[in-house]
Amino acid sequence: MRDRYPDLDPDDGEVLTEELVVTDDVLVKTFALGPGAELSPHEHGDSTNVFHVLSGEVTVIQDGEEETVSAPGVILHERGVSHGARNDSDERAILTASLCPLP
Repeated sequence: MRDRYPDLDPDDGEVLTEELVVTDDVLVKTFALGPGAELSPHEHGDSTNVFHVLSGEVTVIQDGEEETVSAPGVILHERGVSHGARNDSDERAILTASLCPLP
């Protein structure tokens, strides 16, 4: 096995991302959100998406509602549900997003 966790250090307002696992049926990406950065709300009509907040805290946006989630945290986004995340803190936030099955 090999540790796939990258060292991402985003600037204020910046989102850095890297694919960690890509197989025939799953995608796992990491997102590093600098202070003030946002993953715009979007949806996956044919896939379930799960956020794992690994460090810091993010404001999760789901179907227009917002909730602050601190690490460690897990957020389920059912198929077709609009979702995104924003870093409202002064510190870097790290989360992974798992998408399954792949469209």
